[in-house]
Amino acid sequence: MLKKMSIKKIIVSTSALFALFLVYLIPKNEMITLENVKQELEYVDKNVITDNIYLEDSNNYLGRATIALASNETNIEERAKELLEILIKDGAGESKIPNGFKSLIPSDTKILSVKFEDEVLKVNLSKELLDVDAEKEEKIIEAIVYTLTNIEGVDKIILYVDGDILNKLPKSKINLPSTLDKSFGINKEYDITKTKDINQVTVYYVSKFNDNYYYVPVTKYVNDDREKIRIVIDELTGSTNYNSNLMSFLDSNTKLISVNNSDNIMELEFNNSILNNLNTNEILEEVIYTISLSIDDNYDVDEVVFSVEDEQIYKSVLKEVN
Repeated sequence: MLKKMSIKKIIVSTSALFALFLVYLIPKNEMITLENVKQELEYVDKNVITDNIYLEDSNNYLGRATIALASNETNIEERAKELLEILIKDGAGESKIPNGFKSLIPSDTKILSVKFEDEVLKVNLSKELLDVDAEKEEKIIEAIVYTLTNIEGVDKIILYVDGDILNKLPKSKINLPSTLDKSFGINKEYDITKTKDINQVTVYYVSKFNDNYYYVPVTKYVNDDREKIRIVIDELTGSTNYNSNLMSFLDSNTKLISVNNSDNIMELEFNNSILNNLNTNEILEEVIYTISLSIDDNYDVDEVVFSVEDEQIYKSVLKEVN
């Protein structure tokens, strides 16, 4: 019995000494860090709702910025009002604008009414909306259209100024369709040699402010009658975007082998150059987003399937990407 008790005491003492030895080895600040992480996880507000908004960046492009909403309001009209307030200079939502971006709508602009019906959002703004230079008029319309059609359920916008539908921009003389959607384009670029057989394709690129990446859509007008997805991939693997401050993380050796578009699913087969890691079959998030967002603007599909050599690598659900 005494022998057993002695052995037990030795085991307990040894365990205690070993525990003290571990405490001595682990840096104190590391233990504090682990505790802080635990506390942060416990107090994270999981109810914060975010949305995407299109604001002017430091390179004069309209870029996609993510902002936190004031509430978890799901009413489309209230959501639209909050986003419009952020688009207005010096507005109620100015504090939500990320570094590197700025709003474009003149500060005196008033939101007169917002009404949603049958997937169409009718927005009535005061005449101060048009109190800008000619080169800013079209960009403001692009920012409004892309921001508001990003709200789930909103397909089209009808824009009113003091109660009248805005059909023409007064200074630039640009005609507007009475009903606006993303086909209106954004950050427009024209590379055409003839006025016939023009293909309109929107391509999403990556841009950077400090250490933060974000996405920039560019609507290109080209004399190219190929499938839009092939133009998108050629643009993202080409060198033309390096003439600006826009980037693509898609390897220049990437080849789109086949396209199958049916049942609201687009299946894309690539060679293995699209992979970031051949061992794990991983595709960079930036590559997935630039391709998926581009497809969402150019096609009416719900999902994008990425395959390499007949093996499915990734499935992108477009409503989750937006």
